[in-house]
Amino acid sequence: MKRTITIAYNNLDKSIETKNILVEKLLNSDFEVSEQIEENTELIISIGGDGSFLQTVHKFDFVDIPVIAINTGHLGFFAELSPDKIDTFINAYKNKEYFIQEAETIEANICTEDENIKLDAINEIVIKNIQSRTVHLDLQVDGIKIEHFSGDGMLISTPMGSTAYNYSAGGSIVDPNLNLLQLTPIAPMNTNAYRSFTSSIILPTTSVISISPEFDFENTILIVADGTQYKFTKIEEVKIYKSHKKVKLLRLNGYEFWNRVSEKFL
Repeated sequence: MKRTITIAYNNLDKSIETKNILVEKLLNSDFEVSEQIEENTELIISIGGDGSFLQTVHKFDFVDIPVIAINTGHLGFFAELSPDKIDTFINAYKNKEYFIQEAETIEANICTEDENIKLDAINEIVIKNIQSRTVHLDLQVDGIKIEHFSGDGMLISTPMGSTAYNYSAGGSIVDPNLNLLQLTPIAPMNTNAYRSFTSSIILPTTSVISISPEFDFENTILIVADGTQYKFTKIEEVKIYKSHKKVKLLRLNGYEFWNRVSEKFL
């Protein structure tokens, strides 16, 4: 039975062109290629930018199969491959010159008056007002009230997601080898009624973060998981905690996180 590699890609011309080149080279290297998860799929390749990578992870429901990304987008922080490195990658993969990095994920349990919904994320989960106005939220950690928040929203990120929206919101870059959760306020306000932290809160992965909107003001809340938006009404509580799911990232030998940070941000 031939070894199967599953490919996901966006509809940009460069991505489609890269996909066609990749498929031809994989077939010539005696691999089977599919756009779905097959019984014998051993690797997933995402072609696009970071958004495409996140969509691929969610599309295949955090399946326990390694994934690697080829960057045809802009920043491409997740992707260590460029289209001109396809031959190098195939040779390294065939010779097993790679390692697997396991990325922790987080889960949100959204409790409304009518139902419970669960969302997973590899980067971050964001809680905001559905409209462009201030949101009022009560924050608890492990059952202890921490603050009465007022601002644009709250962001909970994994170490892997620390370089994404979290970084733009003023959060810290975290080495993905660390096991922690980071809660970053988005445009926090301080008034007589609301006292909000103005910097990130770093928590162990054993923590359970509970966020409750004020019913008097917040009937509909926007929850964003890895860039995908979900609208909920009559939310009673959102709990965010470490998920049991992990994403396996295939890295070529020589990959270094801080080299990537230096390359992309400096």
